Amino acid sequence: MKFVSTRGGEKVTGAQAVVTGLSANGGLYVPEKFPQVTAAEMEAMLEMGYAERAAKIIKKYLDEYDSAELLSACESAYSKFEKSDPAPLVRIDDGVYMLELWHGPTCAFKDVALTLLPYLLRKGCDLCGIKEEILVLVATSGDTGKAALEGFKDADGVKITVFYPSDGVSKMQKLQMCTQDGKNVNVVAVKGNFDDCQTAVKEIFASETCVNELKRKNIVLSSANSINFGRLVPQIAYYFSAYCDLVSSEQIEMGEEVDFTVPTGNFGNVLAAYYAKKMGLPVRRLHCASNENKIIADFLSTGVYDTRREFYKTTAPSMDILVSSNLERLLFEVSGRNAKLTAQRMAQLKDNGVYEITAEELEKIRETFDGGFADEETSVEAMYGVFEDAGYTMDPHTGCAMKVAIDWFEKHKKDETKMVIVSTANPYKFPQDVLYAVTGNDVKDSFKGIKRLHAATAMAVPKCLSGLRDKPLRFTEVVDRKKLFEEILAFVEK
Repeated sequence: MKFVSTRGGEKVTGAQAVVTGLSANGGLYVPEKFPQVTAAEMEAMLEMGYAERAAKIIKKYLDEYDSAELLSACESAYSKFEKSDPAPLVRIDDGVYMLELWHGPTCAFKDVALTLLPYLLRKGCDLCGIKEEILVLVATSGDTGKAALEGFKDADGVKITVFYPSDGVSKMQKLQMCTQDGKNVNVVAVKGNFDDCQTAVKEIFASETCVNELKRKNIVLSSANSINFGRLVPQIAYYFSAYCDLVSSEQIEMGEEVDFTVPTGNFGNVLAAYYAKKMGLPVRRLHCASNENKIIADFLSTGVYDTRREFYKTTAPSMDILVSSNLERLLFEVSGRNAKLTAQRMAQLKDNGVYEITAEELEKIRETFDGGFADEETSVEAMYGVFEDAGYTMDPHTGCAMKVAIDWFEKHKKDETKMVIVSTANPYKFPQDVLYAVTGNDVKDSFKGIKRLHAATAMAVPKCLSGLRDKPLRFTEVVDRKKLFEEILAFVEK
């Protein structure tokens, strides 16, 4: 399998795409074609555990990776999850299910990919003959940073630096990152929002000066954000696994179409579902759920992507994003894989903050995608309603998705297609906000919030979160986005 950039240029192998993360021209790597999963393969997956399902899907893209070694890596990565199951499916109502992706080491869906990425990256380096030290750069809106730090801590031949918006993550997310152990990790707060962090990291990747300076130090750059296909491909697997679980539990017949509602920030999670559909998974519609930063919902309505708007800090910080990087991959597909046009649109976005697609392209997108959003009040209402009716507790990101799903049900009362809502974070990552949603009570301290939320829900408290109270802060620096490369150089020279 070869990979091409959304902005043109030469083809590369899967290993090269994983190792470099981003193409030299700033484009994102996509598969030259989408591999297909046959009906017989789907039937065989019904009898497999999660690790084997994941290895089968990933192998279709990264075909130069050894099958037995890939399976072993998946088994090792996913043994770190509760019951070795990264993606349990929970029925909460007739025809409505939660795909819980937060049972891993850091209690967020990013764990599914980032427990496996260190293997994919290290093996990719071996396949490419790269002997230099790898520096992984990460921009995070909350969850990716901690999951990447945990995945790469003390990995041989790898260093990792995470940048997060200084006031744009929850207290628990910040504590998770700033107390991180490991000899090869670095965490830096950036003045600004997530888009500032992400743009600065992309500029470093695209800068010949920065890349060459690191090369002189025997270091090559890679990424753990979903711009890296190695981050994206493990996420495709859990959509297949969820479908197999629906069939195995006799909730649907094999071949029956289902819908997914996905909390949407950087567009990577829902794009993975779209890739699964392109591979043959019977997906009818993908419902994109935004918070008050509803740029995706507006784009799906108008065909205009316009970042020239107010930015909101919300209780769902991982969705506080105005530049959704992975949307570029979808634009590439619906434009007929027109790399020149995609590059022009990304240049317009960078220079003017806005671009517009054609009516024909928008219609193509709407064949699969629709979008909605929840403000702070309606997200809380959705979280409270489901807790009261079904006894199910969810985090604010999943609350946004639930609100969008409810809106769909109310508009399409006779729709009997099964709905899977993607639940992306453990509620205890946002204890105060979830406590308020289910009880109406406010507390200022996160750990008091955990205690009271447990009393209200009886939901088990993850040790990785409750234990943060006693961990010392290691990383406290706050810098301007223009000084990120200086921070990187200081880190690698230690």
